[in-house]
Amino acid sequence: MRLLLWSTLAGVLAAGTAFGALAAEPVKGGAINVATIGEPPTLDPSASTADIVGLIAQHYYETLYTFGQDWKIVPLLAAEAPTISQDGTQYVIGLREGVKFHDGSTMDADDVVASLKRWMDVAVRGKQAAAYVTEVTAVDPLTVRIVLSEPYAPLMGLLSLATSAAIVMPADKAAAGTAEQAGDPVGTGPYRFQERQPDRYILLTRFEDYTAREDAADLYGGRRTAHLDEIRFVPVPNANTRVEGALGGQYHYADALPVEAYGTLDGQPGVEPAVVEPFGWPVMFFNTREGALTDPALRRAVLASLNFSDMLEAAFGSGEFYAVDGSLYPEGFIWHTEAGTAAHDQGDPAKAAEMAQAAGYDGKPIRILTSMQYEFHYKMALVAAEYMKQAGFQVDLQVSDWATLTQRRGEPGLWEIYFTHSPFLPEPALNSFLNNEAPGWWATPEKDALVAALNTQSDPAARAAIWADFQELVYEQVPIAKVGNFNALGARSTRLAGFQPSPWPFFWNTWIESD
Repeated sequence: MRLLLWSTLAGVLAAGTAFGALAAEPVKGGAINVATIGEPPTLDPSASTADIVGLIAQHYYETLYTFGQDWKIVPLLAAEAPTISQDGTQYVIGLREGVKFHDGSTMDADDVVASLKRWMDVAVRGKQAAAYVTEVTAVDPLTVRIVLSEPYAPLMGLLSLATSAAIVMPADKAAAGTAEQAGDPVGTGPYRFQERQPDRYILLTRFEDYTAREDAADLYGGRRTAHLDEIRFVPVPNANTRVEGALGGQYHYADALPVEAYGTLDGQPGVEPAVVEPFGWPVMFFNTREGALTDPALRRAVLASLNFSDMLEAAFGSGEFYAVDGSLYPEGFIWHTEAGTAAHDQGDPAKAAEMAQAAGYDGKPIRILTSMQYEFHYKMALVAAEYMKQAGFQVDLQVSDWATLTQRRGEPGLWEIYFTHSPFLPEPALNSFLNNEAPGWWATPEKDALVAALNTQSDPAARAAIWADFQELVYEQVPIAKVGNFNALGARSTRLAGFQPSPWPFFWNTWIESD
C-alpha cells in the first residue's frame, strides 16, 4: 500500500512538506467545508480536553506559546521564550505589541493575567499548574510574571497545548468565567467566530485585523495567514458519510476517517488521503472513584482479560495502521520504556476470571461508554466487551454521540470504563490522567509522589527514569489501559493547497486553488 506518511515523532513531520507546497502563490478568498466527527461539547478550549474542541478553537483563540516542528515549544502571543530565574520559580514573559482582539481592543498584560487566572480556575490542565503557581502579575503593559512555589518542569508544555488550553481573551471576558463566554468567543486568532448552528455548522470568518508573527510558519507556530474568507466546520457523525462527502467534493477536508477508507480514497480524482503516523494511542479510562471497579485488583483482572491485538485488528484492519505496544510512549520518545508492559495484551479470560473471583467481584455491571462517531472506539469496545464477558464480567455497553460521552464521563456515578484516544504529547504532564481531577479521578499517594518528582526534576534523563517508575505504577494500579499505537486518516481536496497533516488539523496558511 502506498502511504502518505506524516510523522509527529521521528522527523517526517519535521520535514514540514505541506500538500500544495509546490503550487503557485496563495490565493486570497473562498470558503472551505471541514467535516468533523460531530458537535463540540463547548466552544471554549479551556473547558474541555476534547480534540474536536481544540481543533476548531485554535483558529479563533491563541495561547502564549505553541508547538513547532519536532514538538519544540515556540512563542505565539509571547514575543519570545520566557526569562526563567536560576532557581526555576519565576517566568517573565514578554508579550507581542499591537496584537488585536476580535472586538478591536489591543492585548496587554492585564488581559493575559486575567486569562491565565481563568485558565487555572476552569481548565483541567490549568488546575495542574495552579497547584504550583503562587502569583501571576503584570510587570508592565507588555510583561507578565509567573511565580511558582517550586520548580515545575511541565509549565511551558501546559501553556502551549490546544486542548484544556491557556487561551488569551480580553480581561472582561476572562473575569466573567463562563465556559461559552455568552456564546460569543473573542480571541486573537486569524479567524473569528461568526455563527453556530447546532448540528449544522460552526462558521468562522477571516479576521482582517489579525496580527501575524513575522517569523516563518512552523507547524502550529510562526506566521499564520488567513487566506480563506470562511471556514465552515460541519458535524458529520457518520464516518462513511464523511468519506462519501470527501469523494464527492462536498468537504475540502474530512477528519477521523476509518482506515479501511484509504483504499477507497487513494487514486480517486480530486481527493487525497492524509495519514499522520503514528498519530497516538487509543486508551480505556477506568473510574477509580465510584462504581464496580474502584478496587485496583479488579481493574487488573479486566486488564488481564483484554486481547489488545484483536481490538486493534478489529478497529484498524491493516497492520500498517496500528502497532501493538504497551509502552505509553513509542520508540523515538525519551519517555519510551518497557516497564510494566508484561501485563499488556494478555488476552486471558480464564486467568482474569480467577483474578476477579479472588478480588471479590460480585457481578455488578461494568458500564462501558463509547461512541460510533469515532468508529474505531466502537469496534474496540465491542471486542473488549466480549473478552470481559468470557472472564465472567457483566458488561453494559452504552453507545452515544461523542458530545454526550464527554459530558457523562464527568459524572462518576454513570460509568466504569470509557474509550478515548490522544495524540502522543511531548510532555507527560499534558496527559490528562496525571491530573487527579480528570475523569477517572486516579489519586493515590504513590502516584502523587511520582508526579511531584517528575514535575520538579529538570534533568531529562532523570525525568525519563521517573517516568519508567510511573508507567510501572500504571500497570499496577490500572487507571487506564493503553490499547496500542495507531495512525490517523483524513481526506483532503486536491484544491486545498498549503495543508499540512497534523494531530489537530489547522487551516490558516491554506487556500483554494483555481480550477
